[in-house]
This record gives sequence, C-alpha cells and structure tokens, in this order.
Amino acid sequence: MARLVYGMNQSLDGYVDHQAFLPSSTLFRHFIEEVQGQAGGIYGRRMYEVMRYWDEDQPEWDAEEHAFAAAWRNRPKWVVSRSLTSVGPNATLITADVEGTVRALKAERDGRIEVAGPQLAHHLTALGLIDEYRMYVHPVVLGHGTPYFAGQRPPLRLMAADRMDEQVIRLTYEPA
Repeated sequence: MARLVYGMNQSLDGYVDHQAFLPSSTLFRHFIEEVQGQAGGIYGRRMYEVMRYWDEDQPEWDAEEHAFAAAWRNRPKWVVSRSLTSVGPNATLITADVEGTVRALKAERDGRIEVAGPQLAHHLTALGLIDEYRMYVHPVVLGHGTPYFAGQRPPLRLMAADRMDEQVIRLTYEPA
C-alpha cells in the first residue's frame, strides 16, 4: 500500500510560495532523489501548472535541472481539477470521485506518492488520506500568501527533524 506524503517548502511563518524559495544545490539534489524514489504524484491544478515547467528542456538548464526534469517526466502524475480538460504526458486527469480514485491509488501501488498543492492537501487531509507531512522550513518571513495548511490544522506527531542544508530544516509529521 502506498503512503501519501504532502511536502512543500514553506516560510518560517507558514506560507508556501514557489518563487520565494530557491533551493541550494544540496537541497535541489535532495529533491531530485525524492522525485526519483516516488511512485507518483497527485497534483492540484495550480501546482500542476507550475510543475509543467519541467515538461520541456530549457537551454539554460544545468545537469541537475535536467536530472530533475527527467525524474519528474518519468513518474506517473494524477491531476485533480474541475477546470482542466486535458493534461500533459504521463498524467491522468481526475475530475470526479477524488476520494475513491485516491483510495484506489493507495491500495494499488507501493511506495510514496507525493501530494502537491495546499488546497488538494487540505481536501485529502479532511478525508484522512495523507500519511505524512514534510515541511521544508526556510529562514524567510513572507507575512502573507498561501499557507502550508489551507484549512484547519490536523493534530500531528513529530517524527523527525532533519537539517537539509546550511539553512533549511525538514520537519516530518504523521497524523496523531
């Protein structure tokens, strides 16, 4: 059975913003390894549209960016959206019965399935489907934006605190 893992970069004050946190090369290598080891990813529409950047090679990319893109392209993706009518390569659109589809994915697969997007994570948390929360805390205070937890915070139990590089700590929690 697969485990759903919701992991995002966040500020000290709890906000996520893909443009506010540029990972160090150490942290980026960690993310490459994470993606390579995942059984797939479930995306909300907004986060999927951000990640579509990795679908086509860019001339300015270095070897690590190419490695991340290759890993992201190769893994299956499921996109939860009521507004999209199609998705890109290696992706499946989920427009109805999100709970049933996600429960089936968890039952059919082994390993970790990434959950990407605060709104989607909120919905899946309310359904009791997320098995692990990973917060990559950056030493930045944003003061506003999209919170890591889009709704009520679930009761959590700290499982690990890992220093990822010279500035970022990953906090790993499970539902209590």
